[in-house]
Amino acid sequence: MPETTPPEPTAEPAARPAAKWRIPLVIGAVLVGTVIGYAAVSSFKRPAGDLACTGAVDLAKKIAPLAHGEVAALTMASTPLRLPDLSFEDANGQPKKLSDFRGKTVLVNLWATWCVPCRKEMPALDSLQTKLGGKDFEVVAINIDTRDPDKPRAFLKEANLNNLGYFSDAKAKVFQDLKNIGKALGMPTSVLVDAKGCEIANIAGPAEWASDDAIKLVKAAMQPAAAGL
Repeated sequence: MPETTPPEPTAEPAARPAAKWRIPLVIGAVLVGTVIGYAAVSSFKRPAGDLACTGAVDLAKKIAPLAHGEVAALTMASTPLRLPDLSFEDANGQPKKLSDFRGKTVLVNLWATWCVPCRKEMPALDSLQTKLGGKDFEVVAINIDTRDPDKPRAFLKEANLNNLGYFSDAKAKVFQDLKNIGKALGMPTSVLVDAKGCEIANIAGPAEWASDDAIKLVKAAMQPAAAGL
């Protein structure tokens, strides 16, 4: 932008305050600026988080070296965070909540048939459920198609993906709930959750969940659940 010259004043400038007032005015301005600056910095501090979830952060640090190769894009939890108690439906249209899976390590995945990377990722999620699904772990893949409820079911059937449980949220509120806490930036999105409902890691975008890298990381994340902790 070219420099501009301020218009010439049309009146005589106001008289300057007497010298004895200058120092207090300057000091007052500095103090006000300091207070505002401190308030601004304080407002951007990360929240302390849910102290009951500190174990998930410790676990995230422990398994972080395994987040490489096919799962290198995982972001490990650094602040204790309990996920919202996400609400959705099962294959029979019955209400389900994330808290229904307490005691298990859970990979929450949001997907839709209109999302090409989601469709490509689903076979790997189905394979992960086949290999590790059980009393200590489950893939909870929640479909958020909002128009045709038969389309995602047909996709899973045609792709022969029979090991994933079918969960859905036709209002896509689960996506908004995760977006509100900064854990859903696009589709697909996945969050690895411990047995208490606390975040261990998250990823924006697809991952090769059937790979050896993913299997090793998920198994390591499952250890506290398997031990009943």
